[in-house]
Amino acid sequence: MGREREQAQVGYAVEQLLALNPYNPDILPDLENYVNDQVLSQTYSLDANLCLLRLYQFEPEKMSSQIVARILVKALMAMPAPDFSLCLFLIPERVQMEEQFKTLIVLSHYLETGRFRQFWDEAAKSRHIVEAVPGFEQAIQSYAVHVISLTYQKVPRTVLAEAINVEGLSLDKFLEHQVANSGWAIEKSQGKGQLIVIPRNEFNDPILKKNTADSVPLEHITRIFPILS
Repeated sequence: MGREREQAQVGYAVEQLLALNPYNPDILPDLENYVNDQVLSQTYSLDANLCLLRLYQFEPEKMSSQIVARILVKALMAMPAPDFSLCLFLIPERVQMEEQFKTLIVLSHYLETGRFRQFWDEAAKSRHIVEAVPGFEQAIQSYAVHVISLTYQKVPRTVLAEAINVEGLSLDKFLEHQVANSGWAIEKSQGKGQLIVIPRNEFNDPILKKNTADSVPLEHITRIFPILS
């Protein structure tokens, strides 16, 4: 409880600094410390991190590659939000050419295109970068489940295993949790494997998508008539 209160106080203090003068270079050390605090406490503040990256643009000699890498890893963990691109836009190209940043850019591309097997393979080669931020694997697994839920009504167990990088008993426990808490179901496929049944939604079911599109509230329609007339 004390740790949570301390984290809240730190967050509030940073918010006050940003509100008073976000372009004051004197707050740069505070924002760097706040990045490390986000890593330790598994919290996240995009606004504070963007502000720090902007300050680095004015004070390039003070830029910490370690801090920037941690910001980008945290931004990856926020997917499907576009935070990674927002952060990358503020990082000079010469810095992006450093090996660790090139790796993070590749990882981002794999996630954006749903190439999870390639993502996990690349991440395994770069553990020193991603494992420096606790909760990274779990955050990406959540994103992979999000993508699968939007894409499939039924997904082979092997495809799910590849997407979240989990197999065997660990996958069994994960599926038990999803069945109990998220409405998933498991059925046998025509082969020897299993099919995971995902609840239907407006993204993975064309019928629901059509129904959602058709059910435009009447007040929205009545607002359109004056515009068209």
